[in-house]
Amino acid sequence: MNAFTTAATALLVLLVPLGALTLVRRPIDGLVALQLASAIVVLVLLALAEGFHRSTYFTVAVVAAVFSWLGGLVFARFLGRWM
Repeated sequence: MNAFTTAATALLVLLVPLGALTLVRRPIDGLVALQLASAIVVLVLLALAEGFHRSTYFTVAVVAAVFSWLGGLVFARFLGRWM
């Protein structure tokens, strides 16, 4: 294990409180937690790509960043109907 895989593991631990927050709080708070979780997942993917020395894995992180941003917008659009 190198520093990047250790950092990825540490970042994955940060997803646990966000999941609990999503289940307990209001839907709008869950959306904020979901967006933060998607940013953390992108950072995990970037750290794993660098940790494994695979340059092609960076594409997965970029695609995940774009789709998580778009998914948050769609979720907020449909959530706005009930707010």
